[in-house]
Amino acid sequence: MARGLIAAGVARGDRVAVWATNVPEWIVLQFALAKAGAILVTVNTSLRAREIEYLLRQSETSTLVTIAGFKDVDYIAELRAAGAIGGDRAARLPHLQRVIFVGDKCPAEAMPYASLRAPGASVTEAALDAREATVGVDDVINMQYTSGTTGFPKGVMLSSRNIVNNGYWVGQGLGYTPSDRLCLCVPLFHCFGCVLGVLAAFTHGACLCPLEFFEPARVLETIDREQCTAVYGVPTMFLAELEHPDFGRFRTGSLRTGIMAGALCPEPLMRRVIDEMHLPELTIVYGLTETSPGLTQTPRDADLIERTQTVGRVLPEVEVRIVDPQTGATAATGADGELWAKGYVVMQGYYQMPDATAAAMTPDGWLKSGDQASVDEAGRVRITGRIKDIIIRGGENIAPKEVEDVLRDHAAIADASVYAVASEFFGEDVGAALRLRPGATIEADEVQVFCRERLARFKVPRFIRVVEAFPLTASGKIQKFRLREDHEAELAEERPFSAAPWRE
Repeated sequence: MARGLIAAGVARGDRVAVWATNVPEWIVLQFALAKAGAILVTVNTSLRAREIEYLLRQSETSTLVTIAGFKDVDYIAELRAAGAIGGDRAARLPHLQRVIFVGDKCPAEAMPYASLRAPGASVTEAALDAREATVGVDDVINMQYTSGTTGFPKGVMLSSRNIVNNGYWVGQGLGYTPSDRLCLCVPLFHCFGCVLGVLAAFTHGACLCPLEFFEPARVLETIDREQCTAVYGVPTMFLAELEHPDFGRFRTGSLRTGIMAGALCPEPLMRRVIDEMHLPELTIVYGLTETSPGLTQTPRDADLIERTQTVGRVLPEVEVRIVDPQTGATAATGADGELWAKGYVVMQGYYQMPDATAAAMTPDGWLKSGDQASVDEAGRVRITGRIKDIIIRGGENIAPKEVEDVLRDHAAIADASVYAVASEFFGEDVGAALRLRPGATIEADEVQVFCRERLARFKVPRFIRVVEAFPLTASGKIQKFRLREDHEAELAEERPFSAAPWRE
C-alpha cells in the first residue's frame, strides 16, 4: 500500500487526511503513510462540511481517504458541500489533488482504495526503502486537530519519536505482552486510539481487536468472543457497557487491564468496573494531544483513591512541573498551579500557527497544559481545574468560540456565550446563553437543529437559556463562570427550557 501511494503521487511530507471510522484500512494507512514519508492527518468522524473544509484547507491536505459516511452524516454529500468533490475544488481547496474511497459504490470523482495495489508494483522495494531512509524520527508523521479556546482547531504536529515512545511507555504501564488482546473501541482519529491503542499494542506484540465504532453490546460481544484481556474507554463508555440489559450474558472474566481516560471516574463506577467487568488492573491515563498524548498513568496495582482522585504518576522520560501562572515560579508540593510538561512527548508545534505555538510552549521546551493541577509527596498528580476556556465532553475538546460563531449566524440571535455545564454522564456538556434580537423568539429545539446542520454532533449545545444581558467584568469581558453557575442552579431546580440531548 505504501508503494501504491507513492505511485499515485503521494510525496514525502504530503498531508494525507483519513476521514473514516475504525475500518481495517485506517491502521494499514497509519503504517503505510509512515513508510512513504507522508503525514497522516486524522479527521473526526462527526465533522460537517464547514469543519472538513477548514481542516483540509488549513492542513494543505493533498490526498483525502474517506468512506461513505457515519451515522447520519453522508461524507460524500458533505465533501461536495465543502468543495472537496466537485467543480470548484481548485478554487476552494487548491492543495487537494486526489480523493480515495474505501468501500463499495466509489463516486466518479474518487479513486477506489483497492486500485492503489496494482500501480504499487511499479515502485520497487528498493525505492520504498530509499524513501523510508529519508524520514527521520523527529520528522512530523502525524497531525491531530484539537480544539483550543480561540475558534477553529489547530493541527498538532507529532513525530515518530513522540508517538512511538508514548505508545511504548503506556503499554509498559499496562503490562502488555504478546499474550494480550486489546478490544479497541475508542476512535482511531484520537491519540487515544492510534497511539495508546495501536502503538501500545504493536510495540509489545499484543493483538488488536478493533471495533468500527463504539456500541456497548458489540464491545461486550468482542471481549467475550476474542477473550480480550484489555479494553479502553471514557467513563461514559464503561457505564454504558455495565448498564446494557444483556451485560450478564457476556463473559468478561478474561479482562485484566485497560485505560479509562477523558474524565475522572467516580468511585462507585470504578468499583463496578473493577468488580463486575473484571478489570483489577485498570489504569487512568491523563494527557493532551500536544503531549502525544500520555503524561501520567496510575499503576496497575493502584488503590481506589489513586484511581478515582488522581491521574497517577508521571510517565518515564517525562518531566512535569506545577507553575504559579502569576509569577512563573514552581509551586510548592501539594499547591495548585498550571501543569507544564517537558520531554520526548512535547509536540513539534501547531501547523502554520507560530503565534499559537509560541503561546503554548516556552523557548526552553516546556508545554503549558492549561490545566490546573497539584502533585503530592508521593508524586501523584491531581487535576484540580482548568485555566483555559475549553469544554471537555466525554473526552472531546470543544472550543466555545466555534459554537458561538455558529449561533450568531441565526437570524434571531444577537449574541451568544458558550460554556461548560456539569454533566453526570459526560463530565461536562455544552451550555449556551443567548441574547435575542428585539422582538425575536426561539425554541431550544430550533437552536439545536440549526447547530446540528453546521457542527459535529458533540458540539451542539444541550443546555440552552435566554438571558437579557451577560454578566460582565469591569473591563467588559463576559463572566462565563457566572453563566455556568446560574445555569447549573436553574437545572438543579428543574426549570424548563433545557432541551433533551441528541441521541449519540
